Amino acid sequence: LGEAKNLPTYPGPNKMRDCYCTVNLDQEEVFRTKIVEKSLCPFYGEDFYCEIPRTFRHLSFYIFDRDVFRRDSIIGKVAIQKEDLQKYHNRDTWFQLQHVDADSEVQGKVHLELRLSEVITDTGVVCHKLATRVLECQGLPIVNGQCDPYATVTLAGPSRQTKVKKKTNNPHFDEVFYFEVTRPSSYNKKSHFDIEDVDEVDKMEIRVDLWNASNLKFGDEFLGELRLPLKFLRQSSSYEAWYFLQPRDNGNKSLKPDDLGSLRLNVVYTEDHVFSSDYYSPLRDVLLKSADVEPVSASAAHILGEVCREKQEAAIPLVRLFLHYGRIVPFISAIANAEVKRTQDPNTIFRGNSLTSKCIDETMKLAGMHYLQVTLKPIIDEICQVHKPCEIDPVKLKDGENLENNRENLRQYVDRIFTVITKSGVSCPTVMCDIFFSLRESAAKRFQGDLDVRYTAVSSFIFLRFFAPAILSPNLFQLTPHHPDPQTSRTLTLISKTIQTLGSLSKSKSANFKESYMATFYDYFNEQKYADAVKNFLDLISSSGRRDHKSIEQPILLKEGFMIKRAQGRKRFGMKNFKKRWFRLTNHEFTYQKSKGDHPLCSIPIENILAVERLEEESFKMKNMFQVIQPERRVLYIQANNCVEAKDWIDILTKVSQCNKKRLTVYHPSAYLNGHWLCCKATADNTPGCTPCTGGLPANIQLDIDGDRETERIYSLFNLYMPKLEKMQEACGSKSVYDGPEEEEYSTFIIDDPKETYKTLKLIIEGVGNLEQEHAQYKRDKFKKTKYGSQEHPIGDKSFQTYIRQQSEISAHSI
Repeated sequence: LGEAKNLPTYPGPNKMRDCYCTVNLDQEEVFRTKIVEKSLCPFYGEDFYCEIPRTFRHLSFYIFDRDVFRRDSIIGKVAIQKEDLQKYHNRDTWFQLQHVDADSEVQGKVHLELRLSEVITDTGVVCHKLATRVLECQGLPIVNGQCDPYATVTLAGPSRQTKVKKKTNNPHFDEVFYFEVTRPSSYNKKSHFDIEDVDEVDKMEIRVDLWNASNLKFGDEFLGELRLPLKFLRQSSSYEAWYFLQPRDNGNKSLKPDDLGSLRLNVVYTEDHVFSSDYYSPLRDVLLKSADVEPVSASAAHILGEVCREKQEAAIPLVRLFLHYGRIVPFISAIANAEVKRTQDPNTIFRGNSLTSKCIDETMKLAGMHYLQVTLKPIIDEICQVHKPCEIDPVKLKDGENLENNRENLRQYVDRIFTVITKSGVSCPTVMCDIFFSLRESAAKRFQGDLDVRYTAVSSFIFLRFFAPAILSPNLFQLTPHHPDPQTSRTLTLISKTIQTLGSLSKSKSANFKESYMATFYDYFNEQKYADAVKNFLDLISSSGRRDHKSIEQPILLKEGFMIKRAQGRKRFGMKNFKKRWFRLTNHEFTYQKSKGDHPLCSIPIENILAVERLEEESFKMKNMFQVIQPERRVLYIQANNCVEAKDWIDILTKVSQCNKKRLTVYHPSAYLNGHWLCCKATADNTPGCTPCTGGLPANIQLDIDGDRETERIYSLFNLYMPKLEKMQEACGSKSVYDGPEEEEYSTFIIDDPKETYKTLKLIIEGVGNLEQEHAQYKRDKFKKTKYGSQEHPIGDKSFQTYIRQQSEISAHSI
């Protein structure tokens, strides 16, 4: 989320606004930025990443103006249809803000059945009757926090209305309305329905409108409509289908589109179509053998790094795949060793953006998340909250600030962070230590005359690429929820620069700084004790004998935040009501308290979590609910703020309780209310569950790695860069036949052993080709089975229409 420009001025004397921006799946908010005060061009600069846990039609961004006394008001929105996301993929784009009204907020679908029948009267005259059955709706918008929907059905006369369904946006109506379409000519009494000419029927349309029954005096809110011409009933007398609701025809079109300002966004949307594990075996086996291939440049993983445009593209799925299968250390050791052999100068070791450095970055990010939380989070939280002035550039000093005081404030922060880092060696994750050990060995062996290279090889990662960036941008490492404000950001920049220099162990420290004020400040740290502390720390995290000394003894905070929970019935009497509580999950226990920092009201040890599952919405008429099942069938029912949060909590709770001895195999998907389980109607509250528990996640450190999905991503990359793979094959051929000077176009590839590389390339191209055929076959089969108008593909689904067009171009099927 970049920035907004030229928002409309506030009508008061001040003219400025305090705005924040939200990210929404359809209309469900899944993320909110910080508030930027007193600005009509607010800069957010925030990143948000999530797995999308459900189907959606629009990705929407709303700009709100905060109002202290009333509800925050919406200024405008940007809504991108799911099928258009690819257009804007990974590039900065300015979007005009659109007005928000009932028509722009339409979402959801309706299930209808229409039946047109001919009736022969006593006199032998034919007339037509239409039966309209409104079955149900799904995913209607929630207006002002509530949805009490009803439908009206109209055909050329007064409309008929269904019953109002309370507190649901998935109402089941199942009501039938009869309309007389044509009447016998002998019928005298003229009426609205008196359409005598059968051809007139074709021109008629049936209209279904959905409304939210509002208890306010402004009238009911429009939720969406559907207009269907009766023409299509001529082919078959009955027709039943799902339809997407549409905005009204007279939607607010008069307003100029450019009077609300614009919003700059960069959206990266990926969709992976993943087969079951066995499909990926051939390609996965070739990849996982990469560490054992001699030379490593002939391995599949190394080849992926060679053909991708950006090394980062290859590093992300490779690291996740190798971590998942426990092969990351041998793989990184092999590629690092090869890179060290190609390095001529010890001072440039691991300084480039090679596959090795990108893979180590990615591994540290994944494996080192908790390590950062334990070391840096407390002090970064303090820096963000206390706002001590730390500006040491005399030019940028504010009025009333004292340079010496600021230097002292900054020195204290640097000292504290330096001490926390250098004392944290014991907590460094084993996988990182094993990688650092192999880097140190390779570097020391290659540059035997340089005694410092064993340190610089490791410090170039742990300080330059791990701690310094995390201090500089704590929001990118999940240390803070939002981008820090400008003053805090400046403080963190100064700390990050100093820590980076302290960790680099270079000989002349002050020469490292372009700015004279930084060189002056750095004189505080020119003592030998700082260099010794860095070396001791680097020795500890890169020694082979070091194993994890159960740093786990101090609890690691995994996730926290406000949610709503239902009383568990620990007291014999009293209401089982819903209350907002602050939840905290560590690797020891799951607790909740009234608000952050209070004493816990309830603590559930991790070993007492026997299952974590979703709860059906029907139980309490509440969305995004899940249940934490404990011994003796005690269940804690919790409502998360949105679908993304619910998925995150369920995943992480499932993960930490994965290895519990008494995990359940069955559970109840609904609640026990009014003396019976809503799902299976059993009356005893200790009846074993009626539904199998969902499969657990792999029980290693990674929370969200799916090996098959990563292999599918690697397949997609190989497929995308197939021309380069073929070029590389040619390069191998030309190298082994003519061992002379290289052709220009082949010189970009690293090929140490043309024969081995060619062998691997052949396996890759074969594996990718087979997977490509499987995908094509799957698409053809799916296309044959898919019905337009089904619940999955309602009529009005643009993405499905596009899909049909593509398929009809590819295949000769008649549609």
